[in-house]
Amino acid sequence: MGEIVNLRRARKRQDKRRQEAAAHAKRRRCGRAKAEREHSDASAALERAKLEAHRLTPEEASARGDDA
Repeated sequence: MGEIVNLRRARKRQDKRRQEAAAHAKRRRCGRAKAEREHSDASAALERAKLEAHRLTPEEASARGDDA
């Protein structure tokens, strides 16, 4: 004789596995938490601003003798 299977429980287990797989795929797609993304974006913006602050205009570069 075969094993008796409760179809309602089997369906629930199957649905739960599908939901877990979808959640795993979504986590991989989205990656990090919102706070982490915002922090790294803010850090990158700050670094770009610092770099831009040190950029020379063409007039300043020619006055220094640089070929920028």
